[in-house]
Amino acid sequence: MAEKKKILIVEDNADCRELLRLIITRQLDCEVVEAATGFAAVDQASATHPDLILMDLGLPGISGAEATERIKANPAIKDIPIVINTAFSATELTRRALAAGAAEILHKPIELMVLRDTLRKYLSKESRAAQVVVARADAKLVDCIR
Repeated sequence: MAEKKKILIVEDNADCRELLRLIITRQLDCEVVEAATGFAAVDQASATHPDLILMDLGLPGISGAEATERIKANPAIKDIPIVINTAFSATELTRRALAAGAAEILHKPIELMVLRDTLRKYLSKESRAAQVVVARADAKLVDCIR
């Protein structure tokens, strides 16, 4: 039997975190690890090496953008795809997260099908390496646009 994929949900709102956990475990049959702060996100990513991180930006302690920067700066976990799930539109935090290497930005409220399809895309073994390359290219493009 294949080992379940693991997703780290980083969300400070407990109700949103619970809803995401239920969606991911039921719709994608993945194991879920949770963090409610930016600091906890970095710690959990290092400790559990998830297959994907779903990161909010507005977090206590350090922002999701800074947590993304710290994760991407760590050679042991830098290749984990990070999908940002935020209520912020195009802000400095979203630009920082993309520049740091976030794979994609999803804006709340998010449709279930969009969330499911996006997470499946980054969990796919065949596309994961390609997505890392695309995310790095996108980060360079963000630098050019500023």
